Amino acid sequence: MVTQAKNSIGVLTSGGDAPGMNAAVRAVVRTALARGVEVFAIREGYQGMVDGGDQIVPMVWDSVGSILQQGGTVIGTARCAAFRTREGRRQAARNLLKRKIDGLVVIGGDGSLTGADTFRREWPELLAELVERGEITPKVAERHPSLAVVGLVGSIDNDMFGTDMTIGTDTALHRITEALDALGSTAASHQRTFVVEVMGRRCGYLALMGAIAGGADWVLIPESPPDVDNWEETMCRELKAGRDVGRRRDSIVLIAEGAQDRHGQPITSDYVKKVLEERLGEDARVTILGHVQRGGSPSAFDRNLSTMMGYAAVETLLQAQPDSPPQLIGIRGNRIVHSPLMDAVRQTHAVNEAITSNDYETAMALRGGSFKDAFRTLRTMVRAVPHPPKRGQKQLRLAVMHSGGPAPGMNPAVRVAVRLGIDHGHKMLGVQNGFKGLVAGDIQELDWMSVNGWATRGGAELGTNRFTPDGSDYYAIARNLETHQIDGLLIIGGWTGYQSAHELFSRRPNFPAFKLPIVCLPASIDNDLPGSELSIGADTALNNIVQAVDKIKQSAVASQRCFVVEVMGRYCGYLALMSGMATGAERVYLNEEGISLADLQTDLARLVAGFERGRRLALLIRNEYANPLYTTNFLCSLFEEESKELFDVRQAILGHLQQGGDPSPFDRIQATRLATKCIDYLIEQAQETTPAASFIGLQAGQVKFFSLEDLPRMLDTVHRRPKEQWWMELRPIVRLLSQPRPRVG
Repeated sequence: MVTQAKNSIGVLTSGGDAPGMNAAVRAVVRTALARGVEVFAIREGYQGMVDGGDQIVPMVWDSVGSILQQGGTVIGTARCAAFRTREGRRQAARNLLKRKIDGLVVIGGDGSLTGADTFRREWPELLAELVERGEITPKVAERHPSLAVVGLVGSIDNDMFGTDMTIGTDTALHRITEALDALGSTAASHQRTFVVEVMGRRCGYLALMGAIAGGADWVLIPESPPDVDNWEETMCRELKAGRDVGRRRDSIVLIAEGAQDRHGQPITSDYVKKVLEERLGEDARVTILGHVQRGGSPSAFDRNLSTMMGYAAVETLLQAQPDSPPQLIGIRGNRIVHSPLMDAVRQTHAVNEAITSNDYETAMALRGGSFKDAFRTLRTMVRAVPHPPKRGQKQLRLAVMHSGGPAPGMNPAVRVAVRLGIDHGHKMLGVQNGFKGLVAGDIQELDWMSVNGWATRGGAELGTNRFTPDGSDYYAIARNLETHQIDGLLIIGGWTGYQSAHELFSRRPNFPAFKLPIVCLPASIDNDLPGSELSIGADTALNNIVQAVDKIKQSAVASQRCFVVEVMGRYCGYLALMSGMATGAERVYLNEEGISLADLQTDLARLVAGFERGRRLALLIRNEYANPLYTTNFLCSLFEEESKELFDVRQAILGHLQQGGDPSPFDRIQATRLATKCIDYLIEQAQETTPAASFIGLQAGQVKFFSLEDLPRMLDTVHRRPKEQWWMELRPIVRLLSQPRPRVG
């Protein structure tokens, strides 16, 4: 779909490296080649552009093979003083013109993207100077009158406007939470306090979200310094109170590298350590995570985010007109969005200016509503004890329970719900063992410290199962709701939870006890629940799959082998498609598309052709319910038989390891966000004469509630999945990037 002649394009990574940059480079290269456009990698960022020569390298399809899982950037990045000068930019333009490059994809931070815009604006003048100096001909200048620029934000700090997440941020959060989880165990062993410093420059995103995901006990961020001058006393009082209640053996203080007090004075990790030791009279240790946050293999989210952005960057570049302003490719919710590059840069600088001028209210407002909400929630979660109930307040009794299969993130959701409910002055009850426990009356009151440490735990501490009530079970449930005087019910889980909640709602005319506010929070690794584009647990499962597949691929490097990997999801292909994108699978089999004999013949022909050309590894990913007859075992047998000993075929059924492990940072953060909204909803609806019954979800990045009455119309009941599945729109990207060779176009 090239709408305007584009001789060739270049891609570079600049500024600090960020996990996921390689996935973006891969997507840019393969999308350009598939569209029939020559593409060059510019090594070492702007320095390579200035130096030219073998620093600007033509790329072919296989140039970017096997780089998805690599951290850093394989094409390099470097600071370049020369590019800041007019002479350096003129030399860079000359080097680009030698390769007929008049389009750039720049992957970097705000400084790198600003430099690209300056280069673009000066381009006509630079060409005129080159013509005048006799370094290019007027004809060359005429063929390349403008430079098109598209930017992708590669920065672990997540400090750029125009996108919800920047490339590398999710991986950095993985590193931070892994460190906090590890430090928590050693801190508890010695009843010790750790001060952990994280990156982020003047942005507190990593510290704030790391504190939520890691269950930290205090946090210091640039956007909202302590609101009192004697903040040290407040911090130490809260930490000491946490120890005094008897069940908190460790304390972790998380500090952003740009933290400061209300007067703009820096707050350093060494200063916090000194304060803690002097005022608490105990050992404190400082851990500065530093560049470990940048390193390692990118998370599944970063691989897919970068892939989608790289694909969109090329499509945008090829449609650019001579007067098109440079565009920034970002993400809102789960959708790729475009915005004027320099508008995003100016808004980003506005936050830094607000912090510098000590205008923290503006800084928080510019960070956005979800940032403020997260900070407000965290301030409650780190309290040693809750606020006492308000005088004359009606004290509600709110119950929380699980239902369905286990999903990592269930425990963080319970922790947040319990503490927020108690802090609002209400009683919180835990229903043990799902709906079986609700039928049996296995219900216990939960206090503030009963959920201590749940922020990081996988599994479901309250217990869960796929039991669905039937017949007389509803009489028992009604009796127990009345006996325990339950005023609201939060169900955290999957299909059985939603179905059972809908039954309670439908039976209200016969059971007055069911006329209480009910809300379902989506928790299912299959990501197959209506009303929410992402369910709690799906991100953890996706990362478990990607880590397993990375190891599988490494095991086959010395042999010619095809792996068929079966993943969970039941009738929903989310895990299959997204893990296929994140691992570079050659083929993904989905129930939504089915499998035909013609498909298998085509796939076999591609496999044979690939291995005949020297391929050592092929990866196919199959959704567990893709086809009832063409099973994983059948596919392996078919391909093995028809390979004529050209390659071996092995199967890997990942099974329940996809449900296990501690929840990912994304799942912990989203569980916190949704549970906060659910508790507010239950409290609000409990005041109504006819309280609502709903399910909550994320739609395009926004939290929304849907009536349980609408549940049937939103379902594909035959396949137990939503009628609308946003991720199906990503299939063309997966197909394009996995094809063995680009189309000629």
